[in-house]
Amino acid sequence: MTDISKILVANRGEIALRIIRTCQELNKKTVAVYSTPDAEAPHVLQADESVHIGPAASKESYLVIDKIIRAAKDTGANAIHPGYGFLSENAAFSQRCKDEGIVFIGPNPHAIKTMGDKTAARKLMSKADVPFPPGTKKELKDIDEAKHIADNIGYPVLVKAAAGGGGKGMRIIDSEEEFKSGIKAAKSEARNAFGDDRVYIEKYLVEPRHVEFQIMADAHGNIYHIYDRECSIQRRHQKVIEEAPCSILTPELRAEMADAAISAAKAVDYVGAGTIEFLVDADRNFYFLEMNTRLQVEHPVTELITGLDLVELQILVAEGKKLPFIQDDIKKNGHAIECRIYAEDPRDNFLPSTGTLSKHRIPTGNGVRVDAGVEEGQQITISYDPMISKLCVYASDRDRAIKRMRRALKEYEIAGCRTTIPFCSYVMNHVAFMEGNYDTHFVPDHFSKEKLDDFQDNDAEFQALAATLLETVRNKKNGSIEPKGTGRNKTTAPSKWWGQRNKHTNR
Repeated sequence: MTDISKILVANRGEIALRIIRTCQELNKKTVAVYSTPDAEAPHVLQADESVHIGPAASKESYLVIDKIIRAAKDTGANAIHPGYGFLSENAAFSQRCKDEGIVFIGPNPHAIKTMGDKTAARKLMSKADVPFPPGTKKELKDIDEAKHIADNIGYPVLVKAAAGGGGKGMRIIDSEEEFKSGIKAAKSEARNAFGDDRVYIEKYLVEPRHVEFQIMADAHGNIYHIYDRECSIQRRHQKVIEEAPCSILTPELRAEMADAAISAAKAVDYVGAGTIEFLVDADRNFYFLEMNTRLQVEHPVTELITGLDLVELQILVAEGKKLPFIQDDIKKNGHAIECRIYAEDPRDNFLPSTGTLSKHRIPTGNGVRVDAGVEEGQQITISYDPMISKLCVYASDRDRAIKRMRRALKEYEIAGCRTTIPFCSYVMNHVAFMEGNYDTHFVPDHFSKEKLDDFQDNDAEFQALAATLLETVRNKKNGSIEPKGTGRNKTTAPSKWWGQRNKHTNR
């Protein structure tokens, strides 16, 4: 066993801050790393120490393994938490930590490498009897043979990059005539994104739902699932809204998928937090999609319905300790929803919206959690992911959670850039979402700029009517006119919460 005393967080933004908070609760010292534009970021100021690692470009700062390792050694950190993104699923980084005698708070290099290569993962899942969609079991080498396979399984087919995810190197091919050009385009994008143009094909599923299972495993052979999440509301194959648990799973299907998730983790001798992602078709058949060998962006909804701190469990497992529960101890209660608040313009194909965050007033109240990585006055740039925060709500059931999220979205005030708040409100009020009758095609099937404009016009009209009626009731009750111009728009900006600066170190 290893006693972890100081943890370097090799990340930025909300996930870095979220990790630091758990470390503080565990009385473990923290080290933040930061690029030049992140010098005043909340995660930097909240950590016990911080180290400058380079300019804005990730390839010159957050992705430079040598700089991260040197920062850990210079500050005496004996463990590194990679968060998600950047180096979190880099097998070479995990191996380097091991070679340097630094605890990597994540899985071993073999698991990261195996599950990060989509074709290798498919082969392994096949041996473990985990179902996956019909298609090629290995990367394409002969395009004529691949075309023959596509003809057999039927169009449409999905072309996917073997070495990565996030929608990069992915193409839907609807017909035989599009096959060669679709393969060429996917390989080109995969090469540019990952330096690896290997691709494979699989059957494109009708009305697919994206459902994933959180798993946690220790070094003593214990592997448990921590229930499921639905992640089907996406744009550009990337998630925007998630909820837990999935509303369509029967107890029997949930148990079957959980068993498959645990089998997948066992097949790669997994240790740590991981997520097994599945696609569920219209007939409720499920298929392996991929495994993410890290903490997920959407992990808060799992924490809200189980009461567990997944970062705390990651650290405990990294120290070599046993998980403090068995499967039957893990209970789910209520329902949680997460909306990712991106600096994007939903009226312009969700393109990034940059600018200075001149106002950032987060919603509060019962059952509301906001994980934010930026504060008022900070710049939203194109250098990094444009996520401002993760807005999460928890309630006793799904209907109440949806109503609570609507209220929280209305309270959320952001100025200085366009955000996905209007889109999230649109989803929360859409009948398909409210009834749980949606899939990964929600955006192309149900959303457009015009529909959003109509929704906001109707919502504004409703709010104005409600305000008028409320004022009328107050006037009758009080016998006087309420002064106009009151309300939270007159609230002064809150003082900075992070207190005094920590110890900065330039490297």
